[in-house]
Amino acid sequence: MSDKKYLITIVGPTAIGKTALSIRLAHEFDCEILSCDSRQFYKEMTIGTAVPDAEELAAATHHFIHNKSITDEYSVGDFEKEAIALLDHLFTKRNVAIMVGGSGLYVDAVLKGFDEFPEIDKVIREEITKQFEQHGISWLQNEVGSKDPEYYQSVDRQNPQRLMRALEVCIGTGLPYSSFRNRKKNTRNFESIVIGLDTNRDVLYDRINSRVDIMMREGLLAEAESMLPYRNYNALQTVGYRELFDYFDGKTSLETAIEEIKKNTRRFAKRQLTWFRKNPDVNWFDIGLDEEIVKFILQTIS
Repeated sequence: MSDKKYLITIVGPTAIGKTALSIRLAHEFDCEILSCDSRQFYKEMTIGTAVPDAEELAAATHHFIHNKSITDEYSVGDFEKEAIALLDHLFTKRNVAIMVGGSGLYVDAVLKGFDEFPEIDKVIREEITKQFEQHGISWLQNEVGSKDPEYYQSVDRQNPQRLMRALEVCIGTGLPYSSFRNRKKNTRNFESIVIGLDTNRDVLYDRINSRVDIMMREGLLAEAESMLPYRNYNALQTVGYRELFDYFDGKTSLETAIEEIKKNTRRFAKRQLTWFRKNPDVNWFDIGLDEEIVKFILQTIS
């Protein structure tokens, strides 16, 4: 193996088996794992975010799991800085590190930074549109003015589309929209090998449905109930909690809420696949081909 540094990144939809593969690769290359799942950062959330269990956490050194509170302000920009600093440290000890997760924006932040305007989850734009329809353009102007005063000085303040675009970037990345304009190209001191996991849709959806059933048996209902005082925090605007909040509000039955979790998780998985399939650097493998993946990586870095 050369002295080059390699970040092996495992991506794919939820419930596909990324955690198990990351541990297998960490053992193969005697290295540590960075979690790149934006829901697993928060220590108050365990069952609904499918955090690796105690045995999995003990099997390899993990970073960025339960390292923040849901009351903390933490952006993709913060994660990028912390992850790059950690990789700089890890690469002084080993030539390989593993990153694993399904949060596409966070993966992109580490692998290439933001050379251009990042793609933002459409859920954020939907929420901004709803607020604009309720409160009008003055709400948009106030939000952009507070989050990015520099851009606010130059933007056409009567153009809601431009204001919404700036605001979604501010919210989605935690960084001012203006900071992405005329940015210098990012450089990384490592080579990137991206492994994508996929499988037949029916198999994936069965895995998702099964995982939700397991989560309910393990106590997701009680975990969601304990989160009710924090339900308005960004960390909890996510599948698995919102549906159960509707149940607690009396808007739906528990059975319906569980079915909604399954349906919305399947939709989330489709969005993840759409995001990652746009990246031509992803090397796709079907699940269960661990030995082929190891062989591919060894050939790549040899």
